[in-house]
Amino acid sequence: MLPRTVHARAELPDRMLRILVGFPAGGGSDVMARLIAEPLKQRTGRNIIIENKVGASGTIAGATLKSSPSDGATICFMPSATVAQKLSMISIPFDPRTDMTPITLAGTLQTVYCVSPTIGVNTLAEYIAWLKQNPARNSFGTTAMGSFTHFFGLMTGQAIGVPLEAVAYRGATPLVSDLQGGHITAGCGSITDFIEHHRSGVVKILLTSGNRPPASAPDLPTGISLGYPSLNILGWYAFFAPANTPSDLIEAWGDELRAVLKTPEVEKRLLDMGMEVQTSTSAQMRDRMDVDLKRWKTIMDGIGYKPT
Repeated sequence: MLPRTVHARAELPDRMLRILVGFPAGGGSDVMARLIAEPLKQRTGRNIIIENKVGASGTIAGATLKSSPSDGATICFMPSATVAQKLSMISIPFDPRTDMTPITLAGTLQTVYCVSPTIGVNTLAEYIAWLKQNPARNSFGTTAMGSFTHFFGLMTGQAIGVPLEAVAYRGATPLVSDLQGGHITAGCGSITDFIEHHRSGVVKILLTSGNRPPASAPDLPTGISLGYPSLNILGWYAFFAPANTPSDLIEAWGDELRAVLKTPEVEKRLLDMGMEVQTSTSAQMRDRMDVDLKRWKTIMDGIGYKPT
């Protein structure tokens, strides 16, 4: 059992606790949440379940969090891709700024652009040449429409001078299946959803979105290294509670989550999946969210994206 730091503060509720995840079981978000939840159970002695509230690029989970009591019993493991829906959707069932309270950053991760092995390309240059020969097959699947996993695909098309069209998928699992079968030729999403499939040859990652290769896959090229400096955007995962959750409960959750995230085993397993653990206070996470929302708005304007 993980050691606990004892000091005067609120305890987590002594009943079943829920961690909401807005994407399907078996996908990267779900696997990471379960990886964190198991040692969290051991550390706290609480019964903690993962509840998948799937749909609308994760916003159903956000809406569920909004309607949950502010008693510390329900939190949400949410990617920045879902928070970005505030900008990209005309109507969203929750407001990430007012309907939820940040607990802590969990880690940062890159977006990747990958292709189906059925088209026989191994580099971005080969993909560009292939697109010019197959202009009608310029679509890519995305796991979260209206998020930067969607925008990064559009930005890639803009950078290489070949317009790319997005196709929505309900999570990474069906997208990977279609990529493997050649039903769609390309995909864009979080590295956590694709890195293992890249290693096994199910998909081929052509580029990543960071300013350096991901620590989990240092051989992968970045957009910057390939000569496209605009292809530089970093995503994250964080934990949130409903708005108006008492500050002592936010601190209690934050203490427990940060302790688990910083254990060597959890940190390594998350890194293997593509997420580099990085934690924060609640206030620091709110500041980061504000800065990123402004940057994403600039990106949307640059690619001419209009809210839908």
